[in-house]
Formats: sequence, structure tokens, C-alpha cells
Amino acid sequence: MHLAVFGATFDPPHNGHLALCLFARELLQIDRLIVSVSNNPLKQKRAAADVHRMRMAELLSREINMTGACSEVSSWELEKMQPSYTVDLLRYLRDLYPTDRLTLLVGEDSFREFSLWKESEQLYALCDIVVFGRATAEQSAQPHQAMERCGAVRFIHFDCWLSSTLIRDLLAAGLSVSRHVPSSVLQYIKEHGLYLKPITSTQGQTRQGS
Repeated sequence: MHLAVFGATFDPPHNGHLALCLFARELLQIDRLIVSVSNNPLKQKRAAADVHRMRMAELLSREINMTGACSEVSSWELEKMQPSYTVDLLRYLRDLYPTDRLTLLVGEDSFREFSLWKESEQLYALCDIVVFGRATAEQSAQPHQAMERCGAVRFIHFDCWLSSTLIRDLLAAGLSVSRHVPSSVLQYIKEHGLYLKPITSTQGQTRQGS
């Protein structure tokens, strides 16, 4: 069985995440996709609480499964209640599924920080690594050089300009993100008032925008 892992902070999940998972599932013939909600020490500032990020990741997984069930969400990283590392997650999964082929799906932005990851060299022995790039050829030079040095890494062009930071900025500005996030995720964001920028009243108090 081909098992793939896609980890992110999902703060919030967006259509870029959805498209990447669907594209990877078909292109790489993935049998089981684990969506892992991370507690990334390189991204300590999070706008939404862990419980919200987990719930939105579950909604993303549901969207993936609407076109063919293969996705499930893992809370293993969050349950550690401390910064989590990909190498530890992969070792955990390797112990659970010792005979499965294991592939790590990584966005190019994250791969650019690969040297900062805990025991990054060990990841090559634990799994195959597939990097989805969205930069120009010139910007992608560094990741390509790294991948040429290791046959376990595969680079796939994936032209997506969406980011969770952009989604948060649009929401804080009161702009629509209906074309950028799954409808179920957008509904959840609205119901829980996430990513709204505090507005200062004339009395000097603050309130949440509608």
C-alpha cells in the first residue's frame, strides 16, 4: 500500500491544499493519505487555536474524500502538547505501517527550510519525498540542487499562489475568500469568527468585526 503524509498548520486550510492533495493522490497513486495537523516549531505564531485547526483539517479531509475516500486526519502531532517534528511523525508511521511505501508531500516553501528540520538527513531513509513547487525557475534553483544530490526526492511543478497568510489577510480586511477556501471551511470560519481583525471603537474599546 502506498501511504502519503501531508502535514501543515492549516491556519486555515485552503483550495491550494485541497488541489495539492487531489493532484498527488492521482499522480502518485496514493492509497491512503494522512493529513497531519502540525505543531511546527518554525511557525509558532498561529491565529487559530489547535482545536479549530484540527476541525478545519477534518473538513478539508472530507472534501478530499468526496471524490474518492483515501484521506484521514492525524492529531498525533497536536497530542504531543509540544513542538512536533516530521522525523518523529514518520518514525511513528513507519512503526505502524512497516511494509507500506511511505511518501512525504512537501510544499516548496517548506522545503526551502529543509536544512533547519530536525534530523533532516534521516528523512531520506524513512520515506520518499515529493516537493510541490510554485516558484519561478530562477527561484527554484536551490531546491533543484538539493534534489539532484538525493534521488529520493522528486520535484513536481504545482503552480499555486494561495497561502494561509493571504487568506488570513483577506479575511482581516473584510474581503471575500469564497473562491479560495472550501465552502465547509469558510462556513466554519464564519461560525467561529476566526481571523477577524479587532476594530477599535470611538470609546477606545475593541470589538470584533462582523
